[in-house]
This record gives sequence, C-alpha cells and structure tokens, in this order.
Amino acid sequence: MKRSALLVALLAPGLAAAAEVEDQALRVQALQLFGRLESPAPATLSSAEVRLGRMLFWDTRASLDGKTACASCHAAADWGADRRQFSPDARGELTPRQSPTVFNAGSQPGLRWLADRKTLAQQAEGSITGSMGFKTKEAGIAKLHELRYDEAFRAAYAGDADPVSVRNYGRAIAAYEATLVTPAPFDRFLAGDDHAMSARQKAGLRTFIATGCAACHNGALLGGTQLQKFGLAKDYWTETGSPKPDVGRYAVTKKEEDKYVFRVAMLRNVARTAPYFHDGSVGTLPRAVAVMGRVQLGKTLDEQEVASIAAFLESLTGDVPEHYGPPAN
Repeated sequence: MKRSALLVALLAPGLAAAAEVEDQALRVQALQLFGRLESPAPATLSSAEVRLGRMLFWDTRASLDGKTACASCHAAADWGADRRQFSPDARGELTPRQSPTVFNAGSQPGLRWLADRKTLAQQAEGSITGSMGFKTKEAGIAKLHELRYDEAFRAAYAGDADPVSVRNYGRAIAAYEATLVTPAPFDRFLAGDDHAMSARQKAGLRTFIATGCAACHNGALLGGTQLQKFGLAKDYWTETGSPKPDVGRYAVTKKEEDKYVFRVAMLRNVARTAPYFHDGSVGTLPRAVAVMGRVQLGKTLDEQEVASIAAFLESLTGDVPEHYGPPAN
C-alpha cells in the first residue's frame, strides 16, 4: 500500500467520527430553530370529511365558469403553487398576488400574502366569491346542490341539520388541505439520518443560519409565522424589478406601520415553487436568495454563499402527496 493511501486509511475513522460529531451539533441547533414535519396518519386520509374536501378541491364544475377549481391555482407539477405570475379566476380576472403553495399551509397563523385569512376553512369559504367566481356564497352552495353533493355532505357531517353549508364547505376543504404535508430530506436528517442531506446541503444549512435567514424563516415550515416588512434594508422593488410597489397589509389595515408588510413566506418546497415573492417578480431561487440578502439583511451575498443557501433549500423539497389529485370515480 502506498504511503498516501495508508495515511488516508488510518485517518478515515477519525474523520468519520469528527463528521458525525459535526452533524449531531448541527442537528441539535436545527431542531432548536426549526423542528421537523411528519406525514399525517393514514387513517386521516380515509375520513368522510377529507374525502369530501378532496372532491370539492378538484371539482371544476363547482365554479362560475365550470372550469375552475381550487386545484387550478395549485398544480401538482408546481408543488401546490402556480408557476404563472398571477392566476386566473372563474371570472377570467387575474389574482392580485402570486398564488403560494397549499402544501404544509395549514399550520400558518395567517394565510395568503397579507395573512388576512386566519384558517384554511376561512380561506376556502372566501374562495367561493373569490376564485370560484360566484356573486354570493349562497349561489355557490346552490351549485353544490345542483351537482348532487348532498349525500357526501351528509356522510361527512351527519349531525348537522343542514350539512350542505358554507361552513361545512370550508371545513371539508380545510380537512383535505391539512393532509397535504410534505416531509423532506431535511426532516430525515433531523430525525437522525446523517446521509439524508448531502455535505453541500449541510454546509448550506450552516450558511443559512450564520447569515441570519433563520431569524424570520424559522419553525417547522421555515417561515410562514411572522409578518415582516419586505425591504428592511432597501426598497424591495429596486432589487426585484417589480413594475410597481405593493403596499402590502396597508391595503387592508390602512395603518402606516403596515406599509410593505407581508407574511414571511415559508420555505418548504421553495426550490419547486418559482416564481418568487408576492408579485412573482423573481424567477430563480439563487436570485431570490440574493435579493433577500440585500433587502432584508443589508448584505451582499457572494456567489458561493448564494449557491450554498440554495443547495440547503433543495433539501426542503418533499414528495407531492400521493392523494394530491382528483379522487377516482
């Protein structure tokens, strides 16, 4: 055996042990900052409520134009988001902001970019007169009767005197969406699998934490739980190239302190949910990382730092849930 090969063989056990120690230290730190996701119990998926929610989520007939469903703005190929900058609704109008992913969304304390809807059920109810296009919520419920949904609603809400209701529509869709959880390699690493993430991704996690990204992108979703001004260090639109500034939550509250404030985006599946930001103004993940460094942290990240963080974000990509599709007839 050559001397160099012998030296490597002698050092290998020590290097492996050192790597295990480093991985464990990183795991402990990451668990404190983030925590991990777990798939829903299989029994949950077979409940009558979840089955109804799945039917409603994918049914294009239950809309004003007969062509639009909840799923129309949340494609499986886009990991529950929409690759289009803005999404068309059942009236043929475009949404004012980019459609975020529906995967893992249920545990956020506020939904949509302005966090103006607090629960999945409230969001679903609002979609009746929003994306589904009906003039009133009652008109949407009338369409469900027309489509013969009565039996499915009775099965899901047997104790209700009037099961086909706006409230139960929201509850059913929320129950289905709550099952759309996507554990990723990152979660397997946190659970103890040192090989679930590549060395490059682990280095990216260290960079992500050291750079300050985890201050807002924390918790099991790596974000989604805070409201924050977009542009703490400089005006965001000068970096994103946005055609016009969006005043954010100010549009709802009319409070000066809410100007340019948005819900912090969760980063689960972020590598598959381009374009980025509330206006879909940035098309690639590395550019989005660089923009965030400049406008939120006041830092110009070099190419290596950007690539490192982007590599880590790839480890947050889970599998599209097997039940994310229309139910079999």
